[in-house]
Amino acid sequence: MPRVTYIQADGQSQEVNLEAGSSLMQGAVDNMIDGIVAECGGSCSCATCHCYIDADWIDRVEPAEEMETDLLDCVSEPKDNSRLSCQVKVSDDLDGLVVHLPTTQF
Repeated sequence: MPRVTYIQADGQSQEVNLEAGSSLMQGAVDNMIDGIVAECGGSCSCATCHCYIDADWIDRVEPAEEMETDLLDCVSEPKDNSRLSCQVKVSDDLDGLVVHLPTTQF
């Protein structure tokens, strides 16, 4: 199972093992990670699962598609490494992935 570390805006981190094929959002929800609201349940329609892919990992994650990039225009703290965690699928190649969470999802 791939291991993912979620780092809160205040620096606290939580490392979890996720099923390959699941999304970062689902992994956060299943493991009660604060900071991922996920109001739409993963249908890429609300942007409340915004996260930042760690710089060391950004080139290993599949790029965002147009629907996701359109929603990322609406997040409160966009960065070049912003992603919607519902759109990032976990794979064995992402074992060790580090994800940073914004200060707010609104």
